[in-house]
Amino acid sequence: MATIQEIKRRILAIKSTQKITRAMQMVAAAKLRRAQENILKVRPYAIDIDKIIEQVALRTKRDIHPLLKERENEGKILFAVVTADSGLCGGFNSNIIKTTRSYIDEHSGEDMDLFCIGRKGRDFFTKNNFNVVGDKVMFFNKLKYADSVQAISRIKDLFMGGEYKRVDIIYNQFKSAIQQVITTRQLLPLIPAEPEEIVNPIDYIYEPDEFSILEKLIPYHLEVQMWRIMLESYASEMGAKMTAMDAATENAGDLLNTLSITYNRARQAIITKEITEIVGGAEALNA
Repeated sequence: MATIQEIKRRILAIKSTQKITRAMQMVAAAKLRRAQENILKVRPYAIDIDKIIEQVALRTKRDIHPLLKERENEGKILFAVVTADSGLCGGFNSNIIKTTRSYIDEHSGEDMDLFCIGRKGRDFFTKNNFNVVGDKVMFFNKLKYADSVQAISRIKDLFMGGEYKRVDIIYNQFKSAIQQVITTRQLLPLIPAEPEEIVNPIDYIYEPDEFSILEKLIPYHLEVQMWRIMLESYASEMGAKMTAMDAATENAGDLLNTLSITYNRARQAIITKEITEIVGGAEALNA
């Protein structure tokens, strides 16, 4: 059985850990609120740009722009994986990694490379000898729009090199602090909606022409989409971290209660033993 001093040391250590987890929970909650505000601003903007791309693409052929042209059975698949730069966020990173491995197994008959966004994914896939051809790491703590521009520029350059037939991306889509949905979708080439999918298409007049507009709009569209994906992932990470730290703080409280009972029992046993020894000694003197 542990001594009373050992129990006391454990109580002090758990109290110290509980302070840390509570502080981390509060920090994650504050960052989550800011991330949610940014997502609410970006989502409608990204959706409207999607609609503009769809309207313009309807008036053109898919092969008019290299980022719209389909490459059937030409080259490999580039899979962009978005994880966090740090841990202590429950199953946030492990779920993405597990789903990525399942995706790779499903496409085992095709050549595939990885582009890792976030240190946790980069470290895992590099360590396990997956073919990682690029990465963007250690930036989520101070996430900026420029980070999305850098990431999508590298991915676009790899795609334009002609080695890949398409680029898919996997990330956590933010729903709430306790719900994140792992989402996989095609990033490149862009997939404009079919004519029947667009409700009440408007016949605009484009100046100077559709190609010139797409030439300017598509790169910007990709930057905005990557910015949205990063914000979704970051908000999901903060939600997962807040939930994990809340559970850790609660578990620390439960453990403290258990140890307090153990400590009081041990202390009571020592006091009872001392009283028994005193009574025994007094009886011996009176004998």
